[in-house]
Formats: sequence, structure tokens, C-alpha cells
Amino acid sequence: MVVRSAGPSAAQYPAGKKLPANTKVVLKASDRVTVLDKAGTRVLSGPGTFTLDGAVKRDQTQSTQIASLLSTSGGASRTRTGAVRGAPSAAKPSAPRSPNLWFIDASQSGKFCVAEPNRLLFWRASVADDVNLKLANASGAKADLLWKKGSGNRVWPFAEVPVVSGSSYTLTGPDGAARKIDLVVLPSVPAEVDELAGTLIENGCENQLGLLVETMAAVEQEVSPAGDR
Repeated sequence: MVVRSAGPSAAQYPAGKKLPANTKVVLKASDRVTVLDKAGTRVLSGPGTFTLDGAVKRDQTQSTQIASLLSTSGGASRTRTGAVRGAPSAAKPSAPRSPNLWFIDASQSGKFCVAEPNRLLFWRASVADDVNLKLANASGAKADLLWKKGSGNRVWPFAEVPVVSGSSYTLTGPDGAARKIDLVVLPSVPAEVDELAGTLIENGCENQLGLLVETMAAVEQEVSPAGDR
């Protein structure tokens, strides 16, 4: 599955395009295509011809980390920081990412794909202070989201603000800045990671797509810090 594409051949390899096993991808200078399958992510930079074999080479630790990211049970709790494949060890890590694909990052706006509407959780990166956010829907229903110091997750206030697929919500912080969240409840969640990426692309859930791609790339970084896949 192509998840990102830029350069002269971007129209030939748009995001969401499915590529059969052992496909040969021919790229021109300045092309950069990111593909994802159950083996992980791979960034193809042109010019050149690349063969996608899709062979899975992953140890138990990697498999556990990816399973935690994709779990729909809401049980993931460990925060991971970002990493860039091939970067020097002294490079400054990126900001923390949500440890679970189905947690709503309270710092982001945009469409959000929901796997389990009865288990929906918010997540925040910094847990150093108490914070109170206000959630509201277009019908005027409202609820306070109070995070205590040290707490990273907060359950969606189902009783006060119902979860409705296709509805828009605003999340307002103490500074008055409001973020718009559009929920898309998925009828089912694909078992294969490449098919899941396609579902996120089809529904416009770009933040979750980015989290999926970046986390899988970071997991691979742990075993091959200087090599391309």
C-alpha cells in the first residue's frame, strides 16, 4: 500500500494505491514514495527500480510494540518517542507520540477513525500539570475533560456528549484555542496493517495514518539504525 508520495511519479503512485507482491517500482529523480505492508514501512527514493517482496522480518519485541499500537482494547499505556531511520544516535528525538492508534490526541484537529466507540479515549503528551479541556458538539452538548497531574488518558464523556459517526466536535483548552474533531466510526477494522492504512486514507484520518507510519518506522529503527529496507 502506498501511503505517501511526492515527486514526478506521484500521480502514478498515489496514496492508497495497492501494489501486488514483487511489484517493480520505477522512480525518477526527486521521487519519494513510502509503502507499507505487514513487513513494515519502506521509503523508496528515485531514481531507481525497487522490488517489493513483503517478507516479514520482525522479532517478538517489535511484534509486541506494533500489537500495542493497533490494539482496540484501550490497554496500551506506554508513551514512545519518535525516531528517524538512519539518523545519528545524538539526534534530538521528536515529540512523544500516542502509544495507541485509537487514542484521540488532544493536541490535534482533523478526522479521527474510531474502532471501538464504547472505548474511546483521549491522550495527552505532557502529564506534568492538571488541565481542564471542554468538549462540545454541534448540538450544544458539553462536558469538561479534567486531567489530573500524572494522567495521560481521559475517557470520552459518553453520557454528556454522545459519540456519533459523521459528527463534529470542538475541544477547547484553557487558552481558548479550539480544535475541531470529526469522528468516523469504522464498521470493522482490517486485520492486516496495509489494509488498515488504506482504510485510514479512504476516510481522511491523516493524523492516525502518520502515527501508524512513523511508529512502524521507529520500531524498525531499533534493529537496523543505519540501513534501508
